[in-house]
Amino acid sequence: MNWIILIIAGLFEVAFASCLEKAKISHGNAVYWWYAGFGVSLVISMLLLMKAVQTLPIGTAYAVWTGIGAVGTVLVGIFVFKDPMSTWKLFFMTTLIASIIGLKVVSH
Repeated sequence: MNWIILIIAGLFEVAFASCLEKAKISHGNAVYWWYAGFGVSLVISMLLLMKAVQTLPIGTAYAVWTGIGAVGTVLVGIFVFKDPMSTWKLFFMTTLIASIIGLKVVSH
């Protein structure tokens, strides 16, 4: 169950990073709503991470959390914000995902 909580925490990390990007490109009062979304997503992500590390090793949990956030944020950047895609981005995302899976497999 705590692995599922950790995955959800990672998705909220993607959400708070995405809110920062939306705030950057927004105007007027919309900026404040995106910053509020950032704050809410940040708090939820941290609370879920705190819950997950109660039973998971901190090193593995933190690596998985940041990996989900990193890969998810890059994908949101590419598909939502139209960031350029390159072979090197794909290569390094693949190695990051492989590393996350490896940490999950070897953790007890």
